[in-house]
Amino acid sequence: MDMDYEERYQTGNMPWDHGMPDGNLIAWVKRWPIGPCKVLDIGCGTGENSIWMARQGFAATGCDLSKTAVERAQAKAAAAEVKCTFMTADFLEDQLPGLPFGFVFDRGCLHCIDGEADRRRFAQNVADHLTEAGLWLSLIGNADEPEREVGPPQLTAAEVAAAVESRFEILSLEAGHFGSDQDNPPRAWICLMRKRA
Repeated sequence: MDMDYEERYQTGNMPWDHGMPDGNLIAWVKRWPIGPCKVLDIGCGTGENSIWMARQGFAATGCDLSKTAVERAQAKAAAAEVKCTFMTADFLEDQLPGLPFGFVFDRGCLHCIDGEADRRRFAQNVADHLTEAGLWLSLIGNADEPEREVGPPQLTAAEVAAAVESRFEILSLEAGHFGSDQDNPPRAWICLMRKRA
């Protein structure tokens, strides 16, 4: 990952942060349905998705590379009187306390990892944090639209599958858009997976 997330949160250069939970997460939690359990929000940013899940009865833990993002998430949860656990961590390298989780969510983490080998390592770490048959919902930049001047890194469907299939059964891989307040939000892969036995 070549972005300095701490600097971006400190300077306010966070085009992915819209101050609301992602509609794709809300839709899939209701659609599947994914019942309340211990959930890990990787790359939680300022905490909107973790806070939303905690309000639905999940025991929510969020982690992010940026200490500033985590501090803002903690302040938001406190102001909302919602119990969440937030921590600063590099998920590609670290094993987090509190595992196993029944559900893992990430909005835009997998696509930020360069190289197939590291994306597979990320997927392996997700599997290591999940219960048997645990679920992972990942929102990933979609290479089916031209690259934007400001927008997420993009992966093809084949690159997504290559990263995850050894450890996960892909239950759904749909083309959609990131939840956003933009008129023309970036395209996304919405990928729901189940950990393989």
